[in-house]
Amino acid sequence: VGKRKAQIAAITQSSGDLILNVDSDTTIAPDVVSKLAHKMRDPAVGAAMGQMKASNQADTWLTRLIDMEYWLACNEERAAQARFGAVMCCCGPCAMYRRSAMLSLLDQYETQLYRGKPSDFGEDRHLTILMLSAGFRTEYVPSAIAATVVPDTMGVYLRQQLRWARSTFRDTLLALPVLPGLDRYLTLDAIGQNVGLLLLALSVLTGIGQFALTATLPWWTILVIGSMTLVRCSVAAYR
Repeated sequence: VGKRKAQIAAITQSSGDLILNVDSDTTIAPDVVSKLAHKMRDPAVGAAMGQMKASNQADTWLTRLIDMEYWLACNEERAAQARFGAVMCCCGPCAMYRRSAMLSLLDQYETQLYRGKPSDFGEDRHLTILMLSAGFRTEYVPSAIAATVVPDTMGVYLRQQLRWARSTFRDTLLALPVLPGLDRYLTLDAIGQNVGLLLLALSVLTGIGQFALTATLPWWTILVIGSMTLVRCSVAAYR
């Protein structure tokens, strides 16, 4: 019946104060539980996530790039959001939740619809947004390491990214009422995550259109996108 129903079944049968969510293809370091639990000692924190790495990083050029992408997502995006107490998506492979908070949110979590049908994607982001809506902080713990299997073929990777993109756009809309109560940086970050992707897609489509109609390459578009990518990836590779 899907991940969401399985989570709810486990949560309702649990008895501990804290709940650790770990994906089936993920291996966590021995100290992950203690490090996340230490962060959760603050009663204002509703959820905390660890740092994601690719366990199959050395398999292909794609898995190497995804490992770098995970590093950027954790140590730039999540780390910056955590400075303001609002990680916008606690990743499913390794996230700890406060059980009392989750119990109060289960009805909203279980009954989420997408185009009139029960939602079967975006569980992690939606649960995080519900935590923030309830007034809890969400945190990132970079020293809590979890290694997860990432896609090693483009087809699987693109399907994963499409699913995540749908979740990002949908749950960002749900997060809009929460943003005024958070730091202004987080509003800027949410706008950047959504508008940036749309502008990138528009730039690529415009470039393809230019090439198809005029048989000339859009060098400025290629140069700008390539330069931005190299700068960001070079920082990650260096660190």
